[in-house]
Amino acid sequence: MRLEDLNWMDVEEYLNHDDRLMVIIGACEQHGYLSLLTDVRIPQSLADGASKQSGVLIAPPLNFGVSPYFLSYPGTLSLRVETLTRIVEDIIRSAAGVGFRRFLILNGHGGNNGAAAHLVHVANTLPDIQISWYSWWESHSVEAVCMKHGLTMEHGGWGEAFSFTRVTDLPIYPKPSVKIKGMPNATESRQLCGDGMLGGPYQVDDNIMADVFQAALDDVLHLLEF
Repeated sequence: MRLEDLNWMDVEEYLNHDDRLMVIIGACEQHGYLSLLTDVRIPQSLADGASKQSGVLIAPPLNFGVSPYFLSYPGTLSLRVETLTRIVEDIIRSAAGVGFRRFLILNGHGGNNGAAAHLVHVANTLPDIQISWYSWWESHSVEAVCMKHGLTMEHGGWGEAFSFTRVTDLPIYPKPSVKIKGMPNATESRQLCGDGMLGGPYQVDDNIMADVFQAALDDVLHLLEF
């Protein structure tokens, strides 16, 4: 159940029996051959799946995140850290102002992690709310699926190549791992990363992808029980 499919009266009625809200934050950045909105499409799909089973409402996704290191790739649109943290805070405060109390942040992008620390400050100023933060690729459940198949996730690689993030055919052969040292700027990152994928297989069997998605979905459903 997505907020954009409701009117304000529907939301008021929802708040009469539930105070939970899923908030998606992602990024618009290069992912090799995958969609520029890969970091939005994955948490959005998890939220949709969880909402169907739990009835929890989903806020519209924040399509932009912190991606300064990929700005040399056309299509990458990046926020500053302080901009992201203020936007996320404003979303939480506005939702809390009308009665939402339990928030699950579904984060799709590692560059956004600074916002997680800031949300602790927000929670300290709004003591009657609860906030959980979930980055699916960091999950122990997802890691277990990777280990089962002897795979390691890399940016833009097989682990993000779901059917709903693919926008073109993917290369068949794996890519040697890209070695990144220090904190390269955007120009250096493009020189190092080439097509943008950081190494390993570009795709794997869809059954493995289904296992990864299910592991993450189970995590989300568990977190919604707070």
